[in-house]
Amino acid sequence: MTTDSRLKSFEKKMEDSIISLNKDLSTIRTGRAHSSMLDLIKVEVYGQSMPINQVATISVSDPQTLAIQVWDANNVKFCEKAIRESDLNLNPIVDGQLLRIPVPKLNEDRRKELSKIVSQQSEKIKVSIRNIRRSGMDFLKQEEKTKNISEDESKKLSNDLQKITDDFVKKVEVKIKEKEEEILKI
Repeated sequence: MTTDSRLKSFEKKMEDSIISLNKDLSTIRTGRAHSSMLDLIKVEVYGQSMPINQVATISVSDPQTLAIQVWDANNVKFCEKAIRESDLNLNPIVDGQLLRIPVPKLNEDRRKELSKIVSQQSEKIKVSIRNIRRSGMDFLKQEEKTKNISEDESKKLSNDLQKITDDFVKKVEVKIKEKEEEILKI
C-alpha cells in the first residue's frame, strides 16, 4: 500500500468517526419526534437482544408522536417494556399491535442534561480522531525509518495529516454546536 493511499485510509477512518457521531446525535431527542430516536433501543425477543427496528416498523405520525407497528403480537409487551426502561423518558400507549409514543417537550433541566451528553459525545469522537492521527504519525515515522519515504516527504505528509485532523475536529465542533442549539432553542 502506498503512503498516499494509506493516508486516505486514515482520512476514511476519520470520516467514519463523523458518521458515528451523526448516528449517535440522531438518537438524542430534541422534543420533536423522529424515528432514529429509538435506534439504540434493544428488545429481548426470541431469546436474544434485537434492535427495535428489526421487530417493528417505526414511523412519525405527527411532529410530537411516534408510531411503532410491531410485526408479531407476542412482542408488543417486550417493545413497550424496552421503550419504558430506556433513558429517553418515553411512555408508549398500546393499541393492539401499534404503540403510540407521545414525545413530550423538554424541560430546562433535561435540555441541560442532553447538552452535556452531546458534549461528551463530542469529546469521545475528538479523541477517536486524534487516535487515528497518532496511528498515521506512527505509520509515517515507520516509513521514514525503513527508508520508504524521505525525511522531507515524511514532514510534508505529517503536516497534511495534521491539516486533515484539524478539518475533522472542526466538523465535529460544527455538528455539536448545531445539535446543542437545536436542544436549547426548543
